[in-house]
Amino acid sequence: MLTELKREAYEANLALPRHGLIHFTFGNASALDRDRGIFAIKPSGVPFEKLRPVDMVLIDLSGKKVESKLGPSSDTPTHRRLYLEFKQIGGIVHTHSCHATAFAQAGRAIPNLGTTHADYFAGEIPITRKLTRAEISGDTYEWETGNVIVERFQKNSLAPLDVAGVLVNRHAPFTWHTSVAQAVEIAVAVEYLAHMAFLSLQLEPHLKPIESALSAKHFTRKHGPTAYYGQASRR
Repeated sequence: MLTELKREAYEANLALPRHGLIHFTFGNASALDRDRGIFAIKPSGVPFEKLRPVDMVLIDLSGKKVESKLGPSSDTPTHRRLYLEFKQIGGIVHTHSCHATAFAQAGRAIPNLGTTHADYFAGEIPITRKLTRAEISGDTYEWETGNVIVERFQKNSLAPLDVAGVLVNRHAPFTWHTSVAQAVEIAVAVEYLAHMAFLSLQLEPHLKPIESALSAKHFTRKHGPTAYYGQASRR
């Protein structure tokens, strides 16, 4: 089972450059076996083209390395914080994709401007507050990155599977879902939605968010107990 977990994480990591979401080593993906309390994550600083399934690092939810001669991604504490807080998720992706990161660097949420966005998110893609100097300078910076994400979701009572991603202020996006493969799909969607929002706001700088009824219709037809999009056997 842990070999399969490594394989899932490996395939998710390879998908990131394939979808144009990362360059060099700017990003990572992890997959969680919640029953065992262990997740597999990309090793730190290893180029994606040199990765092998065996290279994935196993970490338990207490932060202890279970297996690997390699060191885990520097973002491992952020992943662990999110796994501990969001009990429904089984995979996390972090990228520095261009348009989504531009919104993050500008300190702006990605607004919900149309039905494509509403197909994936029940509302805007939120932005966290900036980290404080103390949160940045301490040796728990990556854990504090997770904390500001959790804080943002708690403050606005956001459901992690209704809003399966976030922009960390001055940093970049994180996405998640019940599996790491789905978290990759959300990461692709976030970049696409950011690009469309950027273009739409250039065309109409005062564009308002999509009407709430239309947004809710598109989200609920694909998600939740009343979903009817796609084949019933796949929902």
